[in-house]
Amino acid sequence: MYYLISALILIASVLLILIVLVQNSKGGGLAANFAGSTQSMGVRKTADFLEKATWTLAIIIISLTLLSSLTINRGEGEDAAKKSLIENQINEAVDPTAAPIIPTVDPQQAPAQQKDTTK
Repeated sequence: MYYLISALILIASVLLILIVLVQNSKGGGLAANFAGSTQSMGVRKTADFLEKATWTLAIIIISLTLLSSLTINRGEGEDAAKKSLIENQINEAVDPTAAPIIPTVDPQQAPAQQKDTTK
């Protein structure tokens, strides 16, 4: 299911790119190629259609993206080997407070090797 949704997202993205490229920011766009006053689809109607198609495809891409996040197979309970490496590192991390402490010498138990310098 995830692969089907991914393919639909790809198709909608390509269509959105093509529709945006057809549009002209000056208002000419697709209808600028057709001259004449007896057009069945004038400049304004073409611009409206392209704008509606752009918004529709954008909404479709967003919806399919959200739907694809729900259909991703996360392997819950199936294979522990499929877990990500980061998750394994987090689970196997050593607690820094449990690290061994380097022993130090207690000054009271140290041998009396100091010389008396008060003389």
